[in-house]
Amino acid sequence: MRSTSRSPALSASSSSRSSSTRSSSPSPATRRQGDSVPKTPDTAIIQIARNTSGARIVLDHVTKSYANQPVAAVEDFSMTAEPGELIMFVGPSGCGKTTTMKMINRIIEPTSGSISIDGRDVLSLNPHELRRHIGYVIQQIGLFPHMTIAENIAVVPKLLGWSKNAIGDRIDELLTTVELNPRDFAHRYPKQLSGGQQQRVGVARALAADPPVMLMDEPFGATDPITREKLQAEFLRLQDSLGKTIIFVTHDFDEAVRLGDRIAVLSDRSQIEQFDTPANILASPANDYVASFIGHGAAIKRLTLIPVTDAVLGPVSESSGGPITVCDTDTLRDALDSLVLTGLAALTVVDEARRPIGSISVDRISAVLGADVATPTVQASRP
Repeated sequence: MRSTSRSPALSASSSSRSSSTRSSSPSPATRRQGDSVPKTPDTAIIQIARNTSGARIVLDHVTKSYANQPVAAVEDFSMTAEPGELIMFVGPSGCGKTTTMKMINRIIEPTSGSISIDGRDVLSLNPHELRRHIGYVIQQIGLFPHMTIAENIAVVPKLLGWSKNAIGDRIDELLTTVELNPRDFAHRYPKQLSGGQQQRVGVARALAADPPVMLMDEPFGATDPITREKLQAEFLRLQDSLGKTIIFVTHDFDEAVRLGDRIAVLSDRSQIEQFDTPANILASPANDYVASFIGHGAAIKRLTLIPVTDAVLGPVSESSGGPITVCDTDTLRDALDSLVLTGLAALTVVDEARRPIGSISVDRISAVLGADVATPTVQASRP
């Protein structure tokens, strides 16, 4: 499970009316930009490709206009994503979030402004070569139906001239990473897989060349709720181990809260209404537009981001005992769910060795959010 504590915002920049920005210590993955900046496009591609653990992405005053359209699709968009960050673009359909993302790998060419990856100007690079070093996952998955799963994953490594042995090893590694046994799945065709399995293969294919950057356009949107939740959990596990820089487009604010290190809430023309951590957006929405995305239950959503150990635990003796306990790696939302389901006033909190370390109650959960409530009147039924 991914840690519920979120990294503070890093070097956030935006041209928006009300985007939230603040400074903090840089990520350990951050390295100085501009060091040995290559002089040729070919060298720039090589430098981007060599950095497989995440790269800094900078969009500076980027605009996209179309002929015969009086209003720009994206207008004066500025943002920095630090190495290893997972940035969520959330907004209504047609607001420009996917257009903005597609300008990073130049599927869509910007009208003006600049975009750089790892200090290299992407607009000066060969767009086909650039895309081979940027992972790309879409909602429709896009697997080639006439190719086996192994052949689908091997597409980009073959274009890059990898050896047959290296490609075979990479296919096995990636299928194992996304929890699909290579012996069982490598030689199947996409139609022989479930929707969730196909989506895992889509992620594996995007990771095939070990790119520093991944772009994801509502990759889990077409799956059922149970499969989506499982894919989200697996994706967080992958990101924890791989540390890619990811731009992830979604219209689902709950998904953005669960996955993102930072969230950019976008309105028409990809205007940034707020750009901050999930916890800060939930606690202090910048305006009514952002608040409308959060909807009701902001406090409950905040609890999903806070570990149980952030609360001041009570003594074990306050708990009513019983088989239902809360683990110290759970979130306060997990603890609240257990309290509601059991109807108990307090539950025992245990460590990984199942040793009691304290107790948690509704009033202690509320205290973390800054709310004072009366001690619940519901008491445990005792034998």
